[in-house]
Amino acid sequence: MKPGNQTHASEFILLGLSEEAELQPFLFWLFLSMYLITFTGNLLVIFAIIMDPHLHIPMYFFLSNLSFADICLTSTIIPKMLLNIKRQNKVITYEACITQMYFFLLFAAFDHFLLTVMAYDRFVAICHPLYYTVKMNPKFCCLLLLTSWLLSVLDSLLNGLMVLQLSFCTELEIPHFFCELNQVIQLACSDTFLNDLVIYLLTGFLSVVPISGIIFSYTKIVSSIWGISSAGGKYKAFSTCGSHLSVVSLFYGTSLGVYLSSTVTQNSRDVSIASVMYTVVTPMLNPFIYSLRNKDIKQALRKIFN
Repeated sequence: MKPGNQTHASEFILLGLSEEAELQPFLFWLFLSMYLITFTGNLLVIFAIIMDPHLHIPMYFFLSNLSFADICLTSTIIPKMLLNIKRQNKVITYEACITQMYFFLLFAAFDHFLLTVMAYDRFVAICHPLYYTVKMNPKFCCLLLLTSWLLSVLDSLLNGLMVLQLSFCTELEIPHFFCELNQVIQLACSDTFLNDLVIYLLTGFLSVVPISGIIFSYTKIVSSIWGISSAGGKYKAFSTCGSHLSVVSLFYGTSLGVYLSSTVTQNSRDVSIASVMYTVVTPMLNPFIYSLRNKDIKQALRKIFN
């Protein structure tokens, strides 16, 4: 590639979900509503956990951090999308794009690790109930949380630094509603072999390690529940992890759906529409899953509203 066809990009163009002008008002109010529901729902969960002393246990400590991560994840991408639609301007600066990509990767990875830590917490609670308070002490919980943050920061930082080494072509249109890592790398004119290698390695790590931990935890949980003689005991044991299992299924189900759709279709616009499920819909539904399936959260929320 000749140097004249390369540039140190100053801005990108986010094409969004649709370029049809008549759809823009609908998309604006749809995503604004979803963002407000996500923000309010997750904030209520955090507030309920902070205000109710009965919820000051490891399970809800990790849940409050998951709600915080979901608020940050959606706040990283949706406000800029809404601003672009409102101003009818699809431009995002190079610095803003890299920053958005970094924080999106950070909070997405943090979600992965938090779900794994929450699965381990349920494993200890159900399989080793007598030692639960000893094993899941505040110091160990903070260590698990700190490790999750550290691994997430390293993942997003490595990907971000790799992108900073790239030179970009004059065609800087991103067929997405935010600066998604793969879409940005595809615009590069320089060699992206190392970027692709890092992405595959980190994606494998973020997929294999958390999913393996979750599968291991729930395999042990199911074995323990199966050994309980009474039906009431089985229901009580399973109800403590039902909400988490629902969130895990929704998060990984939508992520897998986006991955499969990207391998089946070459249409980037279809992939961006599918990615709405795990970037917007899943964080919006998480508070409802926990509040509707968890009597402790419902009681705490009633206290707030009363």
